[in-house]
Parts: sequence; structure tokens; C-alpha cells
Amino acid sequence: MATATTYGARDHARAQEGTRTEAMPVVPASSWPEPPCEASRLVWAETVAGGNYTHRVLARGTEFRLTDTHGDACAHLLLHHADRPWERLNVADTVKVQWNAYLGEGVLLLSDQGRVLASVVADTSGRHDALCGTSTLVRNTERYGDGTPQSPSPAGRELFKLAAAKNGLDPRDLPPSLSFFQGVRVRDDGTLDFTGSVGPGGSVTLRAEQDVTVLIANVPHPVDPRPEYVSTALEVLAWRARPTRPGDALWDATPEGRRAFLNTAEFLAARGIA
Repeated sequence: MATATTYGARDHARAQEGTRTEAMPVVPASSWPEPPCEASRLVWAETVAGGNYTHRVLARGTEFRLTDTHGDACAHLLLHHADRPWERLNVADTVKVQWNAYLGEGVLLLSDQGRVLASVVADTSGRHDALCGTSTLVRNTERYGDGTPQSPSPAGRELFKLAAAKNGLDPRDLPPSLSFFQGVRVRDDGTLDFTGSVGPGGSVTLRAEQDVTVLIANVPHPVDPRPEYVSTALEVLAWRARPTRPGDALWDATPEGRRAFLNTAEFLAARGIA
């Protein structure tokens, strides 16, 4: 189809309607093939290419599942309260309050206000990291020759800047991030052991415990020892569910977690939400 004229370009563009590629958002989300729940409950369905990013505002109670479809995704995650972006994921508090440096089912993702932004409700991977953050422009330039967003080897922080800007945030709003699907463990001598991926199909499901802005950069882990920039597709699905409530096993799993949920409930009650 000729595109030398405006009419030709328009006709060519319109002819692409309905085309699907491996990496793209699917709209409406309910048209996603083989959904994990009733299709009408889906609110987000997207495949994020390696070296790319995505973002979405999710309502309290929404569950979202990340899946490493090919075995070499690494989902770097940041969370901000949707209405109060100064309240954001605090990785240090997430680790120290729960006495646990390793992410997995049952872990709460905390803000610096002692409240729960999200909880991990399922995990089939077990290869995650709360210690190293994401890659930077300087480091990627040293390793791969470039780290800018449009390069073949974009850095995670550079992609986070783009995702943040689309939500009214700037670089000052980007704290250290968590990452899923490429694991790191601490050896007895304090050095880090990169454990890599569990393989294709690993997934982690999180539940938004408040209205949150989700930022995701799918880039190689910063301590991945491979010399090549290796990053494969990440599947993101989200659906309407309900937040954790008193009496749920997760609410009372630990004293620290119960206090974080109580802090969250008090905050929401004062706003007339819970």
C-alpha cells in the first residue's frame, strides 16, 4: 500500500487495526486469550518487550500478575500512591520491617509511612531481588556501550524516568526499586551471588492494597554477569479483586505485617475509603 501521500499513509495506518505483535498492550484487556479469571474482570493486559517499560494506575484490590514468558525477563518495579506520590515504595523498610531480604509469597511492599502499598500473593519463581536496584546510564554505557532509552541497551533508571514523566513524576520521585525473575542471594562472606532465572513461565502475583501507580522497567539485572544485553518479554495481566481484610491469613501472618495493615486501614478510614 502506497504511503507517499497523506491519504495513503492514513489508509495504511488504518489497515493495521486488529494487528497483534508479541509485545504490545491489548485493548480491551478482556480480549486477552486464555485470561486467568473472568475476562470481564481484566483491566490490564500487555506484553512488555525486553528493554522496554510500562506503567498503569491500579485501584485498591486489583491483582496483577507478572510472568517471565521466555526465561530472561527482569521486572524492575516501583510503586507510588496514586493520589499522594510522595508516599512510595521504600525497599529498605520493606526489608528491615519484615526481617527478610528475600521477596516471595506473603511479603508486603511497604511505603516509608509504614503502610502496605502491595502484597505478594503468589510466586512460582522465587528468583527476585530487593538489594541491587536497577541499572543506570553510566553503568550500561560502560558495559554495553550505551544506556539511553532509545539505544539497544537502555538502562532501567532511564526507562523509569520516561514512565514517571507520563504520570506527572520526575527523577526525584524515583527511589530504589525491586526486581523480579532474576535472583540475588547474599553469601556468608557478604558478597552477592547472582542466581538468575528459574526459567520460562515463572510468575509473581501482587495485590494493590491502596490505589497505586505501577512503574515497570523490563531490563537485565545490574549484576547479571553475561556480557550481552539479555532481556526477553514480560507478560503483565491485572484484574479486579479485593484488598486484604482483617481475618485473612496474610493480615495476621506476622506482627509486623498486621501493624502495617492496621496503619493502612486507619489511613483509609480517615479518608472515608475503608
